[in-house]
Amino acid sequence: MTNLTGKHALVTGGGTGIGLAIARMLATQGCAVTITGRRQEVLDDVSGDGIFGAAMNVRDEDAVETVVAKAVEARGPVQICVPNAGIAEGRALHKTDMAFWRDMMAINLDGAFLTVRACLPGMRNTDWGRVIAVSSIAGLRGLPGAAAYSASKHGLIGMMRSLSEEYMGQPYTFNALCPGYVDTPIVDRNQDAIAARTGMSVADAREVMIKSNRHKRLLDVEEVAAAALWLVGPGSQSINGQCIQISGGQTV
Repeated sequence: MTNLTGKHALVTGGGTGIGLAIARMLATQGCAVTITGRRQEVLDDVSGDGIFGAAMNVRDEDAVETVVAKAVEARGPVQICVPNAGIAEGRALHKTDMAFWRDMMAINLDGAFLTVRACLPGMRNTDWGRVIAVSSIAGLRGLPGAAAYSASKHGLIGMMRSLSEEYMGQPYTFNALCPGYVDTPIVDRNQDAIAARTGMSVADAREVMIKSNRHKRLLDVEEVAAAALWLVGPGSQSINGQCIQISGGQTV
């Protein structure tokens, strides 16, 4: 068992899916967890038992600074920072306008940058810290028809690798989780989008994503959360600057 009593974690996009699974797993180990998302009502529905919801738009610099500061005031410095909030949508590059590109970067990459930047000052005043970015297999090998999404996830990995070098030898680590397709509402939305774009059935569109995972099934959110728990557990101090693939097999 990992004892996280006295630690404070912040998980963006923590009201649903992977973020919520990570938040719940950390909370079961005694951690106080601040979860953020755009809709307070969604956060309220899952708060309690060590989980505290705070509405926050990760693309809004002032909002990120304000919400993180209030969370630190209430629960202490953030020692586990999980920039997880993101959107996943495919679009051919020749059909990608600037608004689509900027929206993808503003949430997936800028949002992570703002979140980590806001959490680091407090973390650096402690003797232990973990930053775990939720990237994607698309951040390692790219996905056809999803250049903007893949670029944003590659950028997130680059930021973690750079920070791991910058803080080398200090008691803080920076890693990225790179899952394949996970059974979340994002997959549900993507299967509908694929079906609409290609004319295939929704079931066939879902099968495309299932077959993209090496073991031919969708991942459970708890599998990703378990990897996050490993990175904050005993003996994790030498896991730094790494991309943890969670996809059922070798992919890159």
